[in-house]
Amino acid sequence: MNTPEPTAALLHQRLQQALQPTRLEVIDESHQHSGHAGANSSGVGSHFRVRITAGAFVGKTPVARHRLVYDALQDFMDQGLHALAIEAQTPTA
Repeated sequence: MNTPEPTAALLHQRLQQALQPTRLEVIDESHQHSGHAGANSSGVGSHFRVRITAGAFVGKTPVARHRLVYDALQDFMDQGLHALAIEAQTPTA
């Protein structure tokens, strides 16, 4: 599968489809990591923050919630997405 380079919009779309969240925010923080390991020279597409609330997380541990997010974005990880900061909550949290 030839996955395009990660963007906040593409990650948002993928997470929306996979987890049907009630709240979702995807922020590209790559510019804050310039010169760090895993950062690319463009300053975009390598480091993201995801804030997500989804019914799919109900009854799951924080680690299991993160795994669902990583699973949904695995092909982007394979293409160079270096880091995700994940804030995953249930709708009742």
